[in-house]
Amino acid sequence: MRYSQHTVKKTYYFEGKGLHTGTYAHMKLKPAPADSGIKFRRTDLPGKPVIDALAENVSNTARSTTISYKETVAVTIEHIMSCLTGLGIDNAVIELDNIEVPIMDGSARFFVEAIMKDGLVDQGVPRKFLDITEPVEIKDSRSGSWIKVEPASAPSIDVTVDFGSRIIGVQNVHWDMGVDYATEIGPSRTFCFFHEIEYLYRNNLIKGGDLDNAIVIVEHEATEEQLKWVSQLFSLPDLHVTDDGYLNNLKLNFPDECGRHKLLDLIGDIRLVGGYLNARITAFKPGHALNTKLAKLIRTKIK
Repeated sequence: MRYSQHTVKKTYYFEGKGLHTGTYAHMKLKPAPADSGIKFRRTDLPGKPVIDALAENVSNTARSTTISYKETVAVTIEHIMSCLTGLGIDNAVIELDNIEVPIMDGSARFFVEAIMKDGLVDQGVPRKFLDITEPVEIKDSRSGSWIKVEPASAPSIDVTVDFGSRIIGVQNVHWDMGVDYATEIGPSRTFCFFHEIEYLYRNNLIKGGDLDNAIVIVEHEATEEQLKWVSQLFSLPDLHVTDDGYLNNLKLNFPDECGRHKLLDLIGDIRLVGGYLNARITAFKPGHALNTKLAKLIRTKIK
């Protein structure tokens, strides 16, 4: 099947705080010419510098993916990158007037819904798929995570999530270009474990977290004192643990939403290879560090 390159039809506006820095940003998603790829532009900095969304520009993977070039930085790019990839957008410019992409509801849903109302622009140029000639595999011996990439005729990703959690269990999820990303992957929100919240808060890793943008899994029994502290921290009264082991701040969009969000992240991170990768990707407990390490390795092999 022949695929053309696409861009968005018009400029879309988003705003909100960043999950990790807590900074408030206005973001514009704009059309871009064929063969230009995805670029981030910091409009608040002198000269409005641009960062190419490529693996060699990844500078931090602590709970999200950050790219930078010299002094220019863009934080938490994975959700918008995933959205663009899942919807089949080859070229776009993302303008930010602050350091971090707005977290919105913790998924790609708001980006997807805005774009889908108008459809895309067919740019009349064949999409450039990237090919690998041999299998590639990377592992993290500490976490047991691994990702394997095999040559294929079209992109596909299979993710298994298994944290040894009695709440999440083992979740298996799949994406290829025939899957409706907009309904099946895009609405999947980020998540964390209840026992992680204090650590993340104390280490300034969730300055923009407000429990409207994250699923919270209560793996271990939570005391009334702990629930009260989290309620006060996020100004949410009547927090309690549901029968299926989650905080009652949100209702799941899918039974396997945590697995789907890990897939969402991987789709966004792998796009940092510079395009659509003709490969079958199989991943076990993927995370931003491993995802982007793989993207960097593939970039060297493609070059």
